Amino acid sequence: MKVIGITGGIGSGKSEILAYLQKHTNCRVIIADQLAHELEEPGGACYGPLTELLGRDVLAQDGAIDRKKMAAAIFADQKLLERVNDIVHPAVKAQLMKEIAHERQTERYDYLFLEAALLIEEGYGQVVDEMWYIHADESTRRKRLKASRGYSDEKIDSILRRQLPEETFYEHCRVVIENSGRLADAYRQIDEKLGEESCQKQ
Repeated sequence: MKVIGITGGIGSGKSEILAYLQKHTNCRVIIADQLAHELEEPGGACYGPLTELLGRDVLAQDGAIDRKKMAAAIFADQKLLERVNDIVHPAVKAQLMKEIAHERQTERYDYLFLEAALLIEEGYGQVVDEMWYIHADESTRRKRLKASRGYSDEKIDSILRRQLPEETFYEHCRVVIENSGRLADAYRQIDEKLGEESCQKQ
């Protein structure tokens, strides 16, 4: 089983790429954000430390962490955000390592695709066998974010300022899937890449 990390800026189309991979390959897809949400649920590894740090004010009536309340608290306080990240990111990485080890042992899949916003920053290059950069130019990403999420230019500017420069993605990723145009073109690039993988196995 080959473990491939999928990364790219917001609006680059990672979700569509992952959906295509899930449909056309024998694979498992793990989304780090979804895993984090599971770990933040009552009983999860992050729930206790987060509620101790943030207090009960961030809890919903059912005792679960209210994500909107948590976001409002941490994004107004950079130091608090860092402390939350110090709880969540290591827990997510530890769980991902367990999931990868399990799938390698069972040998059910040809590929495991891992999508994580901080794939490069958190050192996942040492965990995965290969990293793919899903690239789309900035104007395309802006159009997508306005159309699909209703984001304003100001909100997009704020998000883009916090993301890694393109040079860093190119430096760390072995494969680049260009996704500024039609999805069909991106799918063709994927088919070609996976075709090369099949030829190398034979």
